[in-house]
Amino acid sequence: MSDANPKDSDAVYDVVIIGGGPGGYVAALRAGQLGLRTACVEMRGALGGTCLNVGCIPSKALLHSSERFAEAAHSLSEHGVIVGDLSLDLGAMMARKEKVVAELVKGIEFLLKKNGVDYVRGRGSIPAPGRVEVALSDGGQQTLETRNIVVATGSEATPLPGIEVDEKRILTSTGALSLEAVPEKLVVIGAGAIGLELGSVWSRLGSEVTVVEFLDHILPGMDGEICKQTQRVLKKQGLSFLLSSKVTTAKTEGERVRLQIEPAEGDGEGSTLEADAVLVSIGRRPYTEGLGLDEIGVKRNERGFVEIDAHFQTAIPGVFAIGDCVPGPMLAHKAEEDGVACVEGIAGQGAAHSGDPGGHYDRVPGVVYTWPEVASVGRTQEELDADGIAYRVGKFPFSANSRARTSGERDGLVKILADEKADRILGVHILGPMAGDLIQEAVLAMEFAASAEDLARTCHAHPAMGEALKEAALAVDGRALHA
Repeated sequence: MSDANPKDSDAVYDVVIIGGGPGGYVAALRAGQLGLRTACVEMRGALGGTCLNVGCIPSKALLHSSERFAEAAHSLSEHGVIVGDLSLDLGAMMARKEKVVAELVKGIEFLLKKNGVDYVRGRGSIPAPGRVEVALSDGGQQTLETRNIVVATGSEATPLPGIEVDEKRILTSTGALSLEAVPEKLVVIGAGAIGLELGSVWSRLGSEVTVVEFLDHILPGMDGEICKQTQRVLKKQGLSFLLSSKVTTAKTEGERVRLQIEPAEGDGEGSTLEADAVLVSIGRRPYTEGLGLDEIGVKRNERGFVEIDAHFQTAIPGVFAIGDCVPGPMLAHKAEEDGVACVEGIAGQGAAHSGDPGGHYDRVPGVVYTWPEVASVGRTQEELDADGIAYRVGKFPFSANSRARTSGERDGLVKILADEKADRILGVHILGPMAGDLIQEAVLAMEFAASAEDLARTCHAHPAMGEALKEAALAVDGRALHA
């Protein structure tokens, strides 16, 4: 990889991608493979975006490390493994996390170089179609002339009105990934994936964790039955929940934070909580700050998402947008698929992606990396009920799965929703060990419009966690063998 030469302002690119996160760098790699002259502009100073630097990857590193700590503290003795005095080296755990991130960042830089992509370090903006201005990280300006621009600037944590984040005691996920000590008490505002994952990390390491959620259930948007079971499992692990509640103020007082809690609907008495740290994790919003989109006529909807057509193109010809800054699931893997489809269309290979750019979004899996994991694809039971779609349900518990029993992983279930008449799989929801990997079988089945019977008739290895999927598919027809 040779960085683009700041003096080479007359060079014309086929495509310039603003943003080096999962959507942006994958789009750049695919564009390079297709022979397009490509530049990727990234202001962070490290490729990989939020996901790699302060999101998916560091959180999974800490989740894995904290799982090992909790296992040593609570369950290894069941396997005949006796651990002596147990202690936590938080510094070493954090250093491992940073090492993983650094290695992956270098790996992306290598891949850009391998595919002939110019990596431009700096903040990009669009003064006019066909031109990207870059305020270079090491000083100066660079102009990139290009036939096409792809906006892949991702998202940022949604702020909570009235609460000021300082990343020391009142944190976003960024600060919660780099705490220097285990807080005695941690309050998590928001019971979505980020809040539950990071709450789990610090709970395992010794924090007393309370999760405050505005809704009357955790994991908004996921299947209701799975949400209830997940909450029961996490409660057994030590997390406390305040549902149907909202935080109205959070003020730092010395080394503590005092929070005012009120009922979500505004009726009833309020209460106060004190904590050593507070994690604000109420979702994410598109990040398009300073790009100049409004000035050139790019339209955004009421939530700030960039509006695109069937080929990811904005209202301005030659300006495209992908990933978290356009409608659809705000997930790294969704952004990657957007990026590939977008640049293939730019390269003239867009026939396979014509129509609705979000046409595959109902087959994008979502995973929550607590333990056990939660994974979902397709429609929930609540959505099917609301739309009046007739369906059948097949469920199978991991407590009846041989591999789960041998591993001591008895919590959770697989739930399959299939069309009542056609038997086509409409949704699959899993709470259990390795759910994030198991869900891929369901994704593939839905991509090929498989029926529950197709899945039930497919031979699965024994003993394996995947047999729970087969049994749930059999249960759709009322013939599960091991339950």
